[in-house]
Amino acid sequence: MNITTEPVFVFHQGTRPLLISIPHGGTYVPPAIAARLTPEGRELHDTDWHLGQLYDFARGMGASILQATHSRYVVDLNRPPDGASLYPGQNVTGLCPVDTFDNTPLYLDGQGPDDAEIAARREAVWRPYHDQLAAELARIKATHGMALLWDAHSIRSVVPRFFAGKLPDFNLGTADGASCDPGLAQQLLAIAQSAPGYSAVLNGRFKGGHITRHYGQPAQRVHAIQLEMTQCSYMQEAMPFDYLPAAAQRAQPTLQALLEAVLDFAEQKRL
Repeated sequence: MNITTEPVFVFHQGTRPLLISIPHGGTYVPPAIAARLTPEGRELHDTDWHLGQLYDFARGMGASILQATHSRYVVDLNRPPDGASLYPGQNVTGLCPVDTFDNTPLYLDGQGPDDAEIAARREAVWRPYHDQLAAELARIKATHGMALLWDAHSIRSVVPRFFAGKLPDFNLGTADGASCDPGLAQQLLAIAQSAPGYSAVLNGRFKGGHITRHYGQPAQRVHAIQLEMTQCSYMQEAMPFDYLPAAAQRAQPTLQALLEAVLDFAEQKRL
C-alpha cells in the first residue's frame, strides 16, 4: 500500500545538545486520504500550526530541529505504535484519528482506515520520523555526553473534550518526573510562571505524550520535556489560523529562556 510519495520530515542538524521535535505541525495529507475526509477534516483544525516559525530562533541557538510534514490526521507521531491510550480512562484520539478534537467525524461514512492501512501509515510515516528522532538523539549523546529533547506542541486554549475551562498558556510535561531531571523541570516551571501575562503548569492535563515518555531516560543521560502551548499565545485559534507576529514576539523571549535553561543544564552537567 503506497501511502505517500512525499518526505515525512524536514530536519535541521544543530551543533548543541538539544533536539526540538515538532510532530504535529505537518499539514500534508496524501490525495487518496484527503478524498475520504469530511470538509471539516480537510481543514486540519487540530494542527499545531506555525510552530516551525515560532521556534525558528532556536536555529541560532544551535538546536537541531525535526519537523513533521504530514498531518496528524494521517498518523499521530506522538502516539505509541500499538495505539495504546496515553491517558487511560480519558477521552483521547488514536494513532490514526477518526474524529476531531470537537468529536466530529474526520471521514466520510465508511471511509476510515482499516487495520492494514493503519499499519501501512505507521510504516510509511511514523517509523521514519522516529528513526530520525532516535538517530539524532544518539548522535547528540555521543557528541556531547547528554541529549536534551524538547517536544513542541500547541493546542486551542479551550477544548472541552480534553479539559475543562481555559488551558494554562505553558503546559510543561515530564511524565510526572520520569522523563527529565526534576530540578531542571522545576527551573523551567519557575521561568514559565514568571513570564508576565502568561500562566503555566507542570504535569497538569498534559504530562507528555509517547515521544516524551519513550525517549526521556534521565538515567541514560537523555532528558525529555514536552511543552504544550495555547495557540492564542501566538496565533489565531479559529480559521484561517493566521500567525500573529506581535503575539509571537511577546511569547518568544519566554521560549528562548526555557531553551537556554535546558542548554545551561547540559553544560553544567558536563563540568
